[in-house]
Amino acid sequence: MAYLLNGSVWSYTFLSVIIVSAISFIGVFTLSLKKNYLEKILILLVSLSAGVMLGDAFIHLIPEAAESGFTLTTSLLILLGIILFFLLEKAVWWNHCHHAEHHHAHHHAHNHPKKRPQPFAIMNLFGDALHNFIDGILIAGSFIVNIPLGITTTIAVILHEIPQEIGDFGVLLHGGFKKARALLFNFISALFAVIGAVVTLLIGNSITTLPEYLIPFTAGSFIYIAASDLIPQIHHHNTIKSKASRSLLELLVFILGMVIMYGLLFLE
Repeated sequence: MAYLLNGSVWSYTFLSVIIVSAISFIGVFTLSLKKNYLEKILILLVSLSAGVMLGDAFIHLIPEAAESGFTLTTSLLILLGIILFFLLEKAVWWNHCHHAEHHHAHHHAHNHPKKRPQPFAIMNLFGDALHNFIDGILIAGSFIVNIPLGITTTIAVILHEIPQEIGDFGVLLHGGFKKARALLFNFISALFAVIGAVVTLLIGNSITTLPEYLIPFTAGSFIYIAASDLIPQIHHHNTIKSKASRSLLELLVFILGMVIMYGLLFLE
């Protein structure tokens, strides 16, 4: 495997995935916002994330998975992503409720327990980590072919990641993560791009077919997270007293997420 001896491939790949991972810190710009203002925009960031996820699934991932033909296998892998993330969320909810009951039983003997992150925020981390892993595979695989292709792929991933990371950070904050922990866990999730790249460079061509299976699976996971977790959060946030203009704004931001994903088609 000659590419393993080519230090420039490793150098370009590592630099690229580190830059992509660092985009997770884009949420740091919200740290300067006042608490009251931040709380007002959090649900808008959740709306943006839901739109970006659905847009990513239907505009990028599924069409990419169907480049060689939309087969029954493609459909089954999308459904598998939905099913496995349903089971994963069941496990997360069970663990969440178990700890909640434990804290409630000792409520009178201790101070108020720390608020645990909500399951939908944890699910968002899982989905984002899987997506970043695929990005790492795609970036490394492109650099193995040639350096220019790797650079253009990296640029496409960066443009794709910016709106998603902004929305993901908002989801984590809305889900109960403190600002510092949200940045940390979002960065850890982003580092899965590095893992995907390293695995690809070490194994080589044998892993280049993995995205064919992971991409529709990830699309299914994004559809599940957006439809089952994020959209209900948006509805739950609204009350009878909520202004119609506020609901309209959330809808527009939701659609904006999809429009951004569509617009990226012309930049790739």
